[in-house]
Amino acid sequence: MGKVKKTKKFALVKRMLNPNDIRLKENQAKQQKKEQDLKEKAVRRVAPVASSLFLAHNTSLVPPYRVLIDTNFINFSLQNKLELISGMMDCLYAKCIPCVTDCVMAELEKLGHKYRVALRGLELFSVRCYIFR
Repeated sequence: MGKVKKTKKFALVKRMLNPNDIRLKENQAKQQKKEQDLKEKAVRRVAPVASSLFLAHNTSLVPPYRVLIDTNFINFSLQNKLELISGMMDCLYAKCIPCVTDCVMAELEKLGHKYRVALRGLELFSVRCYIFR
């Protein structure tokens, strides 16, 4: 006698959703949280404000201006043979009062004889430095 052919039994295993399936409520909440995080990380562009409106918004900046001078500013003015106070007045179109801290004065003294002329002129504008309390 011949062998009876059996057909393959179809769908014997109970069908289950994949635990990572998007249709599950938990996974939907995770997906929404991911989308929200991406929106927060997105780069937002703000239109630049015209620089001419600076004093229109900040009315407390009025002449005479107190300008804090550092060694880089002094080096630049010496290299280009600029007068400090008149150069600042030409730049800001107003009266300027230069302020030089003790730290800058000490740094100028360390730089040597090349800066003696600048050191003598800036002693008048020396201001106490409160960095190291």
